[in-house]
This record gives sequence, C-alpha cells and structure tokens, in this order.
Amino acid sequence: MSHIAVERNRRRQMNEHLKVLRSLTPSFYIKRGDQASIIGGVIEFIKELHQVLQSLESKKRRMSLSPSPGPSPGPVLVHPSPPSDAPPHSFGSESSKELSAASCNSPVADVEAKISSGSNVVLRTVSRRIPGQIVKIINVLEKLSFEVLHLNISSMEDTVLYSFVIKIGLECQVSVEELAIEVQQCFCSDSVHVNEQMTN
Repeated sequence: MSHIAVERNRRRQMNEHLKVLRSLTPSFYIKRGDQASIIGGVIEFIKELHQVLQSLESKKRRMSLSPSPGPSPGPVLVHPSPPSDAPPHSFGSESSKELSAASCNSPVADVEAKISSGSNVVLRTVSRRIPGQIVKIINVLEKLSFEVLHLNISSMEDTVLYSFVIKIGLECQVSVEELAIEVQQCFCSDSVHVNEQMTN
C-alpha cells in the first residue's frame, strides 16, 4: 500500500473517531467543528464526569465505613409547609399527592423537584452551562441525604438541562420546596463568582 493510501486511511479513521467523540459529548462543550475544539471539548467533558465519579465514589466509601442505621420512620417530604394547624404529610400519604412538586426559578436557573414514585424524586435544572455545576448539585443532594440513582444531561447551545432521579435517604427531612431552594442557591452563588470573573 502506498504512503498516500496509508495517510488517506489514517485521516478517514481519525475523522470517524472524531465524529463518534462529538456525538457522545453534549454540544455546549464543543464550540466549533475543528479537531482542536472537538478534542478540547471532550477533555473538558471527561474531566467533569471524572469529578462526578470521584464525588460518588467518596460517598460510597463514607457509606461503607459508617455503621448501618437502625430502622427509622420514613422521611417527611412535602411541598410548601402546611398550615400550622394541619398535620404533617409523609411523602407516601394520600393527602400529600397534591403537595408533591415545587419549583424555584431565578434569572440564573430554573429548578423543579417532583416526587415520582415511592421514595424517588425527579429533580430538573435548566440553566446556561456553568463549569463544575453538576458536582455542586450532587454535593447539595448528598448534604441533604439524597442518593443519585440516575442522571441525564441534555443541551442546546449554551443551555443545559440536568435531570436527576434521586432516592430519599432515611435521614432526609427536607420538603420538596426546600430541596428546590437549596439547589437554586448553589446556582446563585456560582453566578456571583462568574460575574466577578467577567468584570475583572
């Protein structure tokens, strides 16, 4: 095989691999279609996934080292707090069905939390892309005693949708509304930092 044919074959393979990498990477990581932009975007995406993996692995280690909790009552999870004379609703009770969702929107991000079934909650956030934001959301969820079961990332241009399915931990006592507010706050603190960087 001639040198020209070998080089042509190598370029064809490189273009196919780049096409696969681009298809596996959310579009907001890749600003342009040239090779350097594609590879740079893939590197950034892998770094962020690695941060998520490290966060989840450290949580797994902490859980394996901590003693198993004894049986405890199911968590209370409701949308805005009921009037003081009304009894609290557990997330599984019939009376809580109408109070099973909350949203907290700001100019920075839209956050929605909704009980899906049993002890699972669907959490969705829509915002412009902020590097490292997904790790901060996971840290908030862990702090509130939620366990991430599934994560889906969708994007269009600079807008990203994170969709989590999370399990309510035994120690979790926050409402859906409080969950949405806590997640919103981690976006707002990032926004202040980003704005400071842009003005400097």
